[in-house]
Amino acid sequence: MQTRKEILTDELVGYLLEHGLSDLSLRPLADALGTSARLLIYHFESKEGLLTEVLDSMQTRLRMSLGGMIERRAAQSERPLKLFWDWAIADENYPYLKLLYELQILAVQNPAAYGQYLQRNASSWSELIATALPETERTPAMVTLLGAVFDGLFLELMSTGDRKRTTQAVQQFIRLVDEARDARLVVRKKTAKASNTKRG
Repeated sequence: MQTRKEILTDELVGYLLEHGLSDLSLRPLADALGTSARLLIYHFESKEGLLTEVLDSMQTRLRMSLGGMIERRAAQSERPLKLFWDWAIADENYPYLKLLYELQILAVQNPAAYGQYLQRNASSWSELIATALPETERTPAMVTLLGAVFDGLFLELMSTGDRKRTTQAVQQFIRLVDEARDARLVVRKKTAKASNTKRG
């Protein structure tokens, strides 16, 4: 059974999905939820505490949804970034991701209040990206690169609404990565062959 705080958090997510973040203040927010600013302060301590709770709740839901999708499609050959992108822009997920990015931008502007959240967020998403990658590609640099590419393209999608172009950009990036990987394999094979020839 949900606690009152968990129920309020769910209601807050719904409110923010509908109304966004502009001019967000506790009293009008409390009125819209049928509660009081005093009760919100009791449960969340401050506006920053309230938004941190909403962020954590959304992160948890989205990671669980994404993790389930990765497990269901583990046997497919499609690249993890494309799976992640298709999941993110699906109608049932896009509004949540969009709100999450808007909240993330707000948090970045106030690291004193949201610093711990930002650290937790970066770590948890990096872990999720790493689990989706083949073991041979599971390096900190590749995890960071994939996260940054996704962030940049998702922000572009939020700004322009152009799903076709941003999806094509995801596919182009995957081709570049695959081509670079194939080129490295060719170099390794040539190096190994030359080394074997010298020994012979």
